[in-house]
Parts: sequence; C-alpha cells; structure tokens
Amino acid sequence: MNLPKIPLADWIEWLEAWVEAHFDPFFKLIRTVVGETVNGLDVALNWFPALVLILIFTILAWLIGKWKMGIFTLIGLLIIENLGLWSQTMQTLALVLTAAFISVLIGVPIGILCARYTNFQKIITPLLDLMQTMPAFVYLLPAVTFFSLGVVPGVISSIIFAIPPTIRLTNLGIRQVPAELVEAADAFGSTPTQKLFKLQLPIAMPTIMAGINQTIMLSLSMVVIASMIGAQGVGAYVYRAVTQGNTGVGFEAGLAIVILAIILDRLTQQIIRKSKTT
Repeated sequence: MNLPKIPLADWIEWLEAWVEAHFDPFFKLIRTVVGETVNGLDVALNWFPALVLILIFTILAWLIGKWKMGIFTLIGLLIIENLGLWSQTMQTLALVLTAAFISVLIGVPIGILCARYTNFQKIITPLLDLMQTMPAFVYLLPAVTFFSLGVVPGVISSIIFAIPPTIRLTNLGIRQVPAELVEAADAFGSTPTQKLFKLQLPIAMPTIMAGINQTIMLSLSMVVIASMIGAQGVGAYVYRAVTQGNTGVGFEAGLAIVILAIILDRLTQQIIRKSKTT
C-alpha cells in the first residue's frame, strides 16, 4: 500500500505566494536599505585610488596584526590590482561587509535571547540546524522571488547562510561565563542589563568574535553562488569562467577571493586574540 505523498512543495509555494502578497512593502524597504548600503560601500571603496586603499589596508593590517600580516596584505592586494580585479574585489568586499554587519546586528541579540531563555533556544536550535544543513542554492529561490535579481538577494541569501555561527557562539559564550561571577553580580544588586553589558558580554567577547569570524568566512563563500542571481564582484568572474570552461580566468578570480578571505580571517583572528588578553 502506497501512502499518499505529503504535498510539501505545494505548501511551501502557497506560503511563498502568501508572504509575497502581504509583505511586499516590507521587502521593498529591505531591498532599498540593503541595496543602498552595498552600493554606498562599493562607491566609497572604489572612490579611492587602488594604491591609496592598498596602503590604508596595509597599515591597518600592520597595526591590528603583525608585520608579516602587513606584508602579506600589501603583496596580496597588489596581486589583485595587477590581475585587473581590484574593482570587482571591492564589490565583493562591500557585499561581504554588508552581509556580515547585518548578520551580527541580528545574530548577537538572538544569541543573547538564547542564552537568557532556554525555551527560546530550544525553538531556535532546530532552525539553525536547518539553515546550516540546507544546500546554499536553495536559498536563492525565495531570495529571487522576494527581492528580484541583483545584489540584494545575494546579500539576503548570504545572511541566511552565514548567521548561525554568530547566534550559536554568542549563546555559548554567555552560557560559559562562570556561575560564580554571575552570582557575585547578583549579590551586588546588578540589573540584568548591567550584568549583560558589564560582565557577560565582555567575558564572552572572544567566543562571540569567533562566531563573527565564521560568519564573515561563510558570507565570502557565498559570493560565487550569489553571482548566479546577479550579484556582481569576483564571484561573477568565477561563475562566468565555469560556464565558459575558462580555467585561467577562473583561477585568477579564485585567487583574488582566497587573498581577500585570508586577510579578513587573519585580521579577525588577531582581534580575537587581543580580546582574550584584555
């Protein structure tokens, strides 16, 4: 006896159509805000001459990290400029920074709520599992439906894909604060807000920063996938090279993404190490 198939696909499509019909003004607002943010960052990053911005990034890397990080940043960015991918790399950086910023803006408060309310954590955890295990390509479909083609659905899909580490590690970091310190804060009459901002968040900051680091890396890993729906940047070159079978162009674009990923990863790791020592 064959059981009837659950019409899950029909339910999802009905829900998608209902959300699109009733929340279209909200999606237009998000499209405007996200689009203007990415475009603003893109214009700002490309307004500076490449060599000036390379010098600025090198100095920042030197100050945040060590001299080796500064030299790697200088050489890596000069290679990107030499390959003729500077403008596209800045577009990718604008997309990644926007997705990472929004992910942190949403993820940290949700992580705090998970740490404070166990029942809320039990609801959020299965959703995070779904978000992390669902193939990234699946996120492109509703993103295109609600936000059309372009950079905005690329940012939205990147946020959905990249936000779980920030939520999980914010929750973990706060829960790992020693109970003795929390009890001492309660004994001195600290309010929940004072306890959160003066005790729990400072102690949990290295763990939270580790989550932010992973969010940035996951956002960067989405740039090629996002290029399939119109997001510009280096990912578009990789996607075009794959579809055209152009190995050389694909390698150059992939190298630019690798250099950018290493710089962002090492800089955030240095910030994590410094937060542990303070």
